[in-house]
Amino acid sequence: MGSAVTMTSKTPCAATVRPARGLLAAVLMTLGWSAGRPAQAETPIALAPHRAVYDLTLVAVTGGDTIAASGTMTYVVGNACSAWSTQQQLRLQTVSRSGGVTEMVSDYATLEAKDGHSLVFRTVQTANGHEASRVMGEATMTPTGGEIRYTQPTAHTVHLAAGVMFPMAHTRAIIRAGEQGQTSLAPALFDGTGEDGAQDTYVMILGWNPPPSPSQYPALARLPSGRVHVAFYTASSHDMRPDYEIGMRYFANGVSDDLDMDFGDFRMHGTLHEFTPAPEGHRC
Repeated sequence: MGSAVTMTSKTPCAATVRPARGLLAAVLMTLGWSAGRPAQAETPIALAPHRAVYDLTLVAVTGGDTIAASGTMTYVVGNACSAWSTQQQLRLQTVSRSGGVTEMVSDYATLEAKDGHSLVFRTVQTANGHEASRVMGEATMTPTGGEIRYTQPTAHTVHLAAGVMFPMAHTRAIIRAGEQGQTSLAPALFDGTGEDGAQDTYVMILGWNPPPSPSQYPALARLPSGRVHVAFYTASSHDMRPDYEIGMRYFANGVSDDLDMDFGDFRMHGTLHEFTPAPEGHRC
């Protein structure tokens, strides 16, 4: 999600965890246009609807108040015929130096049109059972630009520049770049997790390898895969430091595993604990 789990706060105990921009595996995706450009004549990316559960464990503490962290993330992607539906629940527990425990839950859901023209989004975050934030609305894009119409936390509109990608298109662009042997790309992304509009992303692709890929899941082991590193930046900021970074392995069907999430003050590792491909549904 998009391309990766994106928790952009450097202090997650403040309950500002932001969900996936990538881990967005979907079904066969053939956008009529992407990033504001006409679609090229190329082989479609076959992405996979599925349910995935990740275990999150602390790797290192690099400063700040957090001394322990653990959690889980559940991600479900479905084919809604004319759109992709996604649901993610992230649960994160952190412990401060003073012994305080914070239980954070982030519920994230989107409905993204397959033609790339619209995204309906909802993100609700709670800390110790109390709602900390709610972001809802709908975004629309055309080849010349678009807009976000927020309904929560306040009703307002934000302009989107031409070329901004929604999550599915962002994921598709990364996989396409890997298949074509590219080593980097920098698409702007709007995923509906914040009220400040699109973010800039910088993606490094650290090799794309033919199958078999090391995985306990046969549906993944038979696919090409590659290591990817994604950094997220506030578009309006001149700070060269990313808000959040994630490394992961991407499979050719859009599924991610072996996550390395850098929060600034600490790092966590995500392991794909459960992977269930969606059964074949009705024909659209």
